[in-house]
Amino acid sequence: MEMQRAAAGGEVAGYAGMFAAMGNEARLRIMRLLLSAHPDGMTAGEIHEELKIPNSTLSHHLDKLKNENLVIVRRDRQFLWYTANSSSLTAIMSFLYAECCSRNKAVPPESFVPVSELSRDWKRREREKRVP
Repeated sequence: MEMQRAAAGGEVAGYAGMFAAMGNEARLRIMRLLLSAHPDGMTAGEIHEELKIPNSTLSHHLDKLKNENLVIVRRDRQFLWYTANSSSLTAIMSFLYAECCSRNKAVPPESFVPVSELSRDWKRREREKRVP
């Protein structure tokens, strides 16, 4: 029983590290971009061009995502290609679903809405905040 708790604690710590890595705005933007380029991925230069993140900062963010197993890096001649690690993202989603919707039933599965709807609602609320 004690070993099961230790394993579960290690699993939770792993997910916490992934969430922390994606909790940074720049890294979340990188993940969204890499997901849009999945499965081919993008080079660091392409990511830089799209997101306008300075190269030294981009390198730091990509290393953090790689260290948390959220991106996969492959070398193709002189270029490094970055791809979202769909296996890790599936594991995160499964963890959240199991904890929130299955085991604890805090969020009913039918309450999920498409991200496009959430983005639209978020943008509307942000506009309303700015109106005096």
